Amino acid sequence: MLSDCLSAEGERRCRRLLAGATARLRARPAAAAVLVPLCSVRGVPALLYTLRSSRLAGRHKGDVSFPGGKRDPTDRDVVQTALRETREELGLVVPEEHVWGVLRPLQDQPKASVVPVLAGVGPLDLQSLRPNPEEVDEVFALPLAHLLQAQNQGYTHFCHGGHFRYTLPVFLHGPHRIWGLTAVITEFALQLLAPGTYQPCLAGPELPKG
Repeated sequence: MLSDCLSAEGERRCRRLLAGATARLRARPAAAAVLVPLCSVRGVPALLYTLRSSRLAGRHKGDVSFPGGKRDPTDRDVVQTALRETREELGLVVPEEHVWGVLRPLQDQPKASVVPVLAGVGPLDLQSLRPNPEEVDEVFALPLAHLLQAQNQGYTHFCHGGHFRYTLPVFLHGPHRIWGLTAVITEFALQLLAPGTYQPCLAGPELPKG
């Protein structure tokens, strides 16, 4: 059952599976980190997303993302980056002990890695959040059950120079389309949280590096 991923046993299982990667990657330098907040909305397991402000500079404005951002020189490690950015963007304070571990890093652009940090934030009332309007246009949660339904999953094939390069997941039929690195991180989380239920269909020699 999906509710098991919010149980103490589900948390222990995830922490155990992530322990090696977390020990190896936590203090490794990274350009940015995002928090992957596993929450319960009205008793239903869900992931929390933001819609980046359309007023931001850069190519990711107006995209769906997880809370997070660039590393600050004062950040001790990627976990601190993810927690600090989440607090600044959403007014959501996540204690460090609620962090379950680090997921596989991704390349957002050449030599710029993004590290996803999974945390259990518990029961959440979205109305209690205080998103920073300079950074966030909207906050929403999608139930794991929605993300795991085949009719809500899609894939985008990318070509370069007329040749197939790779395929990335897309999650559909929510308030906003989830694509790009956020969809890949969502896929990593689903593989961990719902083993045997979610079957990724990625194809291609490598994930994009830009």
